[in-house]
Formats: sequence, structure tokens, C-alpha cells
Amino acid sequence: MKVNNKLISLVVIIGLIVAASIWYGRNNGLLPVAAGDEAILYDGLFNTILAIAAGFFLIVEGVLIYSIIKFRKRKGDETDGPAIHENLTLEIAWTAIPTVIVMWVAIYSFDVYTAMQGTQDLSGMAHGGMNHTVAHHEHGGMPMSKATLASSNNDGVRMAGVMPSEDADVVAINVSAMQFAWIFNYTDEIATAELHVPVGKKVRLNMNAVDVLHAFWVPQLRIKQDVIPGRETYLEFTPRVVGEYPVVCAELCGSYHGGMRTTMVIDTPEDYSKWLKEQQEVASNDPEAIVASRPISQMSEQEYLAGKVAQMGMTSKK
Repeated sequence: MKVNNKLISLVVIIGLIVAASIWYGRNNGLLPVAAGDEAILYDGLFNTILAIAAGFFLIVEGVLIYSIIKFRKRKGDETDGPAIHENLTLEIAWTAIPTVIVMWVAIYSFDVYTAMQGTQDLSGMAHGGMNHTVAHHEHGGMPMSKATLASSNNDGVRMAGVMPSEDADVVAINVSAMQFAWIFNYTDEIATAELHVPVGKKVRLNMNAVDVLHAFWVPQLRIKQDVIPGRETYLEFTPRVVGEYPVVCAELCGSYHGGMRTTMVIDTPEDYSKWLKEQQEVASNDPEAIVASRPISQMSEQEYLAGKVAQMGMTSKK
């Protein structure tokens, strides 16, 4: 009877630990809103790993607390504890169980990684059949117009434009990263500093850097991708939650790196079509509209940043 009671108690404790771990994994509140399909995949993996970690934490800390209380030194007891050399069953268990869990998590992680386009082609090769091309060009001192953005860069390398896709519903957008701004190029010569995408449709970003290494990161989508000079990288995602979300550069790219931010707006299909139409009207009325500016080649970084400070109505201290 005593053995049965201990076994029942052990089963109850394990059940409580499992229940508490699963609950915490699903209700940790550590991540921002999941605004896309990829974010849901990522959150499932994150919450699962967190639940496993929480379970092991409770087990280890529980055993420690139990041992501190159960095997503490009693008053007047000067004897040594029992000499326990090994426990083969216990050693097999604490080796095999974590091994199985780690292998399962590795397989699960790779499945999520590939589902989130982790196996994307980073070869940087130009692809035929592009319908809109944007070059990364270090333009010496003049504002960059839409026409300028379409010119070749100093080393003659051009950013590959929209890659052909079997799915006609994919929204393809070219992204050009520069110190310290993002430029988004759509069809019909539309170029903006703010990213707009329609909810529920797969979006493909073809990305290239003008100058140095940058990284495109939207925390609410759980996606991040390096943007590399001379090599095209891309991201594919499907937005699901209408709203405005920050686009952050996640690689140190210069003194004004912290200010290299913009907004990704997930629109309803109707609002997205309306926005595209408005941008097309702007582009048709002013095809040379300036979308970004670059410092002249002789301008130092301090002088460039001083100009940015002045534009924001601030004063810099020397």
C-alpha cells in the first residue's frame, strides 16, 4: 500500500508539472502579436520549447528543494551519508530522455525553418523575366529619383528584380536598403519609403543593399533577413493581421543605425488597391519624384548626421 501511495503521488506530481508547463508555454505573453502565418509557426516552436524548459526547471528545482528539506542535517547527527556510487537505470533515463527531446526539437525546428523559407537561394544570381528592376547605386551627392534608383551601381552589379513565381497571386516587391533608409519599389514605377502589403496574400521581398550590410526585421512577423551588397536575398511571408508594424534594421550599419526604421502597413485588399492607385497617380504626375537622398561623396558621416539632426528640429552638441 505504501508503494502504491508513493507511485500515485509521483504520477500526480508529474501530471501537475506537465499541466503547468503546457499552460505556461501557451500563456507566457513574451512575444508580440503574430501578424503572419510564419509568426504562427514560429510561436508554436517557441512555446513548445519554452514549455519543455519550464517542465525541466520545475523538476530540477523541485528535486533540489525536496532534497534540501528531506536530507538536511539534523541536530546532533554527525554521521556520514550513505555511499551511493551509481544507479544505472537513473543514468540511462537522464541521458536517453533529453537526447530524444533534443532530437525531436531539432526535427521540429528544421521543419519550421524550411516552412519559413529558410532554404532560400542566396546565390545572388540575376533571374530572367524580371518586370521591374532596381539597382543599388551610390549616387555621388545628388538626390535619388526613381530613374536614378534604376541605374547601375559603381561595380556594375544590378539587383535582380521581381523573380518569376508559379503563383500569380504573389505580391512581389523590390527592397533597397541604404544608410539609413528603406526604399520599396512596386510595379508601375511606384517607389515609397513605407511598405504596404495586402492581408491574406503571399508577399515576396527581393532585397539588396546599396552600401553596407543591413538586415530587414519585422518582429510581429518573426522574420529577419540580411540585406547584402551585390547579392540578392529575399523573404516570403503571408500577412494575416491588419495593422501597422515597425520595420527595423537589425545589423549595425553606421552611426545612424538606430534611426533606420520605417513602417509596414498590412492593408485590407480594398485599402491596398486604393493605396496603389494613389501611388500610381503620384508616379504618373511626377515620374522624377525624389524618394531618397544620399550624401555627397565628400561629405563626412558627421556632416551628414548633422543635417539629419537639423531636419528633425534638433541641435547637436560639439
